[in-house]
Amino acid sequence: MKLNVIERGEGPETVVFLHGLFGRARNLGVLQRGAAATFRTLALDLRNHGHSPHGPASYALMAQDVLETLDDLGIGRFAVVGHSMGGKVAMMLALAAPERVTKLLVADIAPARTGHGHREMISKLDTLTFPASLERREGLDLLEPITGSRPVAELLLQNIRLGDSPGWSIGFDDLSRDIHEIESWPDLQIAPYEGPVLFLRGGASPYVRPEHHDPIRALFPQALIHSLPDAGHWLHVEQPRAFLKEMMEFLQAPA
Repeated sequence: MKLNVIERGEGPETVVFLHGLFGRARNLGVLQRGAAATFRTLALDLRNHGHSPHGPASYALMAQDVLETLDDLGIGRFAVVGHSMGGKVAMMLALAAPERVTKLLVADIAPARTGHGHREMISKLDTLTFPASLERREGLDLLEPITGSRPVAELLLQNIRLGDSPGWSIGFDDLSRDIHEIESWPDLQIAPYEGPVLFLRGGASPYVRPEHHDPIRALFPQALIHSLPDAGHWLHVEQPRAFLKEMMEFLQAPA
């Protein structure tokens, strides 16, 4: 599956950015713009998101989509930065195609089962009835009681077609059906990725915990695990300067 791509910058090295669940390529714009001064950068809409095609959701399939898209662009080797679900796709890429991934940065996710309410929220969204017409403020008011958060409602709203005959613009049915795959992590019998890896977690986030450190290092022996104090799961939004500093130091360091 060929994915929608936003490309910025030029350089001898390429960095690929992968967003989280219900996100899209442009959500990582601040990171992409920061890296584009030095690198060729590509931000991708993963399947069922943004302007990319829809289909069954698994990490093997999403990683294959990324490789097919990069093959189409003639890109052989690349560094990858992934947040949340995109971080799991990035891990799968490094494990499945280690000869192509030069560096791996995983933002606030672990190679483990991670739910934290997504399945419950999707069950509620599955019963959502759209009115005949919907504008932005009305959409936020419709979503906020389900999400329990205005920022999460704003994230979700970007996936809804507003105006007359509103509805989901993304592959919501595929995501709803396969949410158990997205929240899980496959039991892989695979060689570890030996390249440079940075796990960057939010200090106030529950997604990367001490019990995840051993599974991380089993798959990624060179992994560094850093925290951004006072940041939650959306650490690149809450502390963009700190995230950019960590990211650029990692990407520019000798491999």
